[in-house]
Amino acid sequence: MLPQLQNTEEGLLMNNIISKNSLIGFIMAGDPDLETTKKCIIAMDDAGADMVELGIPFSDPIAESKVIQSANIRALKSGTHLTNIFLMLEQARKSTDIPIICHSYINPIFNYGYEPFFEMCKKVKVTGVVVPDLPYEEKSEIKEYADKYGVHIISFVVPASKERIQKISQNASGFIYFVPSISSTAMMGDSSSEIDKIVEIIKEVKDIPVALGFGINTASQAEYFSKKADGVIIGNAIVKIIEKYSKTSPEYVYNYVKEMKNAIIQI
Repeated sequence: MLPQLQNTEEGLLMNNIISKNSLIGFIMAGDPDLETTKKCIIAMDDAGADMVELGIPFSDPIAESKVIQSANIRALKSGTHLTNIFLMLEQARKSTDIPIICHSYINPIFNYGYEPFFEMCKKVKVTGVVVPDLPYEEKSEIKEYADKYGVHIISFVVPASKERIQKISQNASGFIYFVPSISSTAMMGDSSSEIDKIVEIIKEVKDIPVALGFGINTASQAEYFSKKADGVIIGNAIVKIIEKYSKTSPEYVYNYVKEMKNAIIQI
């Protein structure tokens, strides 16, 4: 069942959309084609993933790794755009109710039209959107439409001042998408790490889940970092599988996600 959205005058979408030990898998829509994307979404659901983060291809994905930048290029070359992504999601919804969030730069949303975009998100049961090039201070540009159609705007937190993290967390909904510094992956076993400190700051401000997304690849990493937050986001590793196996990738994605989820639920 998809999470039920809350809509009140005092505040829209105040409920959380992930829980403890959640696994969120990232894939790029249209890489290598939308039929494979649909099959990968269903495969991740079958493997036990708790949510899919669906990338919307864009020509200038400045905040992404080289792996995901390459996936953007492949998806664009295959003719992927928002209209046919939404058509694919309509078809996928016949087979899966897994929560989905869209990861999109602001330009594709603007070109599609803010209101039509969020209206379609509601229609295909997209739970939230992540917009990496939309600063917190400019969130109001889309908030009216997101609120109207019951879609969370997922807030990013990166290492910054305590005051800024508190401000972003106070106004967040759904969950916090926390991207630690790259060096954090070397801090396994350090209880005073950057991750621990920032998660603590967030939780002091608001009872909202925190998901870590910064290059978790192995089952041992997934197990370890799940103890530090409510969920882990796995992107590069899944995208690499799709790059390697192309149209035959869904079964390999299934096996990988199942291994990662099993590691998390051992906690």
